[in-house]
Amino acid sequence: MNNVIRLARIFTVAACVFTGIYASCTSASEAAGAGTGKTLPGAEYECRFISENSSNSKVDLSPQTQQTKAQDKSFSLTIMHLNDSHAHAGQFPRLFTAVNKIRATGNNTLLVHSGDVFSGTLYFMKYKGQADLYFLNQLNIDAMTLGNHEFDKGPEVLGDFIKRARFPMVSANINVTADPVLRPYFSKNIGNPGEGGRIYPAVIKQYGEEQVGIIGLTTQDTSLLSNPGEHVTFEDPAEKAQEMIDQLTAAGINKIVVLSHLGFPADKQLAEKVKGIDVIVGGHSHTVLEQPEMVVNREPTLIVQAGEYLNHLGVLDVTFSKDGVIKAYNGKLLPLAAFPEDSDAAEKLLKFKKPLEKLENKVVGKTGVFLNGEREDIRQEETNLGNLIADAILMKANEYVKTQIALLNTGDIRNSIPEGEITLGQILTVLPFENPLVVLELTGEEILQALENSVSEAEKGKGKCAQVSGLRFKYDPNQPAGQRVWFVEVKTERGFEPLDLKKSYSVATTGFIAAGRSGYHMFKKAKDEGRITELLIADFEALQSYLEKHRPVRTEVEGRIIKEEKNPDAQGLLSEKPVVEQVTDRSVVVSGKTSADSTVQVLIGTETYMGEADGSGIFHIFIPEQKAGTLISVLTRDKNGRESVPANVIVKDETPPVPPEIEKINDRSGAVIGKAEKYALITVRAGDEVFIGKANKKGRFKIKIPRQKTGTIISVTATDKAGNESVPAEIITVNN
Repeated sequence: MNNVIRLARIFTVAACVFTGIYASCTSASEAAGAGTGKTLPGAEYECRFISENSSNSKVDLSPQTQQTKAQDKSFSLTIMHLNDSHAHAGQFPRLFTAVNKIRATGNNTLLVHSGDVFSGTLYFMKYKGQADLYFLNQLNIDAMTLGNHEFDKGPEVLGDFIKRARFPMVSANINVTADPVLRPYFSKNIGNPGEGGRIYPAVIKQYGEEQVGIIGLTTQDTSLLSNPGEHVTFEDPAEKAQEMIDQLTAAGINKIVVLSHLGFPADKQLAEKVKGIDVIVGGHSHTVLEQPEMVVNREPTLIVQAGEYLNHLGVLDVTFSKDGVIKAYNGKLLPLAAFPEDSDAAEKLLKFKKPLEKLENKVVGKTGVFLNGEREDIRQEETNLGNLIADAILMKANEYVKTQIALLNTGDIRNSIPEGEITLGQILTVLPFENPLVVLELTGEEILQALENSVSEAEKGKGKCAQVSGLRFKYDPNQPAGQRVWFVEVKTERGFEPLDLKKSYSVATTGFIAAGRSGYHMFKKAKDEGRITELLIADFEALQSYLEKHRPVRTEVEGRIIKEEKNPDAQGLLSEKPVVEQVTDRSVVVSGKTSADSTVQVLIGTETYMGEADGSGIFHIFIPEQKAGTLISVLTRDKNGRESVPANVIVKDETPPVPPEIEKINDRSGAVIGKAEKYALITVRAGDEVFIGKANKKGRFKIKIPRQKTGTIISVTATDKAGNESVPAEIITVNN
């Protein structure tokens, strides 16, 4: 008869394996060693089965036998963690308040950063990391690992950052011994405790009689993603981590924290492969982990990560047994928007911000549409902002040398641009890396290889995903990487023509991927062979120039990049594509004109709708109502069986968003807080005053307003990306 474990009961077993967010035994027989003839290692544990839907996020993994309880000497630690702050220095005053509040509890605390302080805003452009460093020094952080973007400006700028840091850097897999700039800051020994202005493979933090080892790891892709120089090398992170752990455990240290700038998927692999890691504080992938992820490799390993841009402070309360095994934990993310600003930090921030205001507020253009640069969109598909930047680069390149194509990697694009006036500050937030532009002479075969590289991991949202101008292509994501692109056309004076694999084309791109980074090795080959013209201008300058000449811009998605199942019969195309009228989210028909008596095919996602054009070429194809932003492709086939160039139209948003939901406001409130459509522009009207803000990707917003008298009517509207405004939501201030 099979044994059954009932979740309502408590069982004592020989060993536990921890999976998911709850503790469980592998099986009743396996746990007890039944029928194996083997004694299972480890103390006895009581397995507490915790529902995945439990509202209590604290997980107790503690040994429960009286003998173990008597011998156990537990140690509790609160780990405060940051990652991928990318020069968002405006968040530091709130971070000070949050950190000080946690430290005031009197618990053992650790404050760490998992890399990528550099690049992302005007603060970095102006101060090269020194503004952020001032605040990190004042916060007395305990350790920081180096992210790939710390190398964006080369070893000299990074060296200056390290030299002025009052806390240790940790990275076990970076070898800078051959670099003349960074070598003086490097120590091959574990820091105990570790000094500021130095790079250690690991450091030791002392808490009375307890010691915690802190190891740093940096992605090996840094050599492709940034500018570390030829003398800095990046070694295997798993091997170096195990080497450091072995040294620490040999010294009697059994509590190990890894600061990892590898990315969440790589962190899970690290936890499965390397023995002895208790906590991985992650970065690089900008992952928001509301709760810790648990991986079991003999003992449990917790993975945490706090998203990006100092939007959150990650907090992990963890309790270790005397043997250094996690027995309980409670992890959460604290939204910094909920904390008031520290007055001293806010005053210092104003001094850093003042020199940026004139530069930041210079208006350089205007857009009549929302320009989409959201990470989850632009790294997987064509967006209108991607098209705009590619067009801008192509236009600027043609001012120097005749150029047919522009291609840039989306890892360079870091923000969206809302409808309205565009400032230089916004441009520099979108393109923060100041990448120089070049023109390469590439064969059609090399361009095809570049496009294959672009979509080789499209489903993973990698920064190698390209945006293009001067060409269009189709790819099938169901095909193996390297065999996905099956249709490419280049724009010529005669219209679009098939890519000639043997022909030479001029391609504008950034110096970043011309150096072979993000997998564009074919670009580096052209560069090394001298097939390059350096333009000596930066990407943001090209965008600024384009906006100054095209005012306002109304760039749309045009079908430059189409995800479509491979068609082995696709050959000769008609010289002209059908003309398609605008489709809105209230339309039930697609109308247009093509060749007389043609067959018309309307493609919407995986659905296909068929019809016929009349003798004049007019067609009307009925479709269900579609969501705004949906891409509709229309292809026609004439009487001779020749297929047309696809005409693409984006469903226009004509449906206003729902009114915002507003939290209660009293006469002492200093803000309007609520929820609306994500990224909506929020307009608050209180009396004669108007206040503007924006909802975040979860739709949450907080708009600061002066305190209002009891009985004041406050009106709040939401305007979506398409410019549709909601019905006002009204609320009356009450007496506190």
